[in-house]
Amino acid sequence: MSDLADRFLPLTPLTASILLAVAGGARHGYAILKELEERRGAVRVPGAGSLYAALQRMVDEGLLEEAPDLAEESEGPRRRCYALTELGRRVGRLEMARLAELVALAAERRLAPAPASRSSRRGNG
Repeated sequence: MSDLADRFLPLTPLTASILLAVAGGARHGYAILKELEERRGAVRVPGAGSLYAALQRMVDEGLLEEAPDLAEESEGPRRRCYALTELGRRVGRLEMARLAELVALAAERRLAPAPASRSSRRGNG
């Protein structure tokens, strides 16, 4: 069933970063933008227009879907929230596997450090 998902690969850095940002749950555009700003070196932070164009493209392609607004009524006007679709999750997993293979090959050829486990990167192991 990955035939449909395969056609999206390789992802652009912005698309991959957006998928990562919403992988943990629905987010509105501003929250996605803030996460991209906080992740050092993940992707060149787009302007708001570029981000929202990418979000709309990803909705049109079936990678994201609109989700209910997570804000309380008292927080002001409704914000458009985005969540991963099943296709978006499959595409994200395929892309992360593709990138992991590249990093492993780069480490083997001494172009990158050996991949660290998650716990050691956080200082827990």
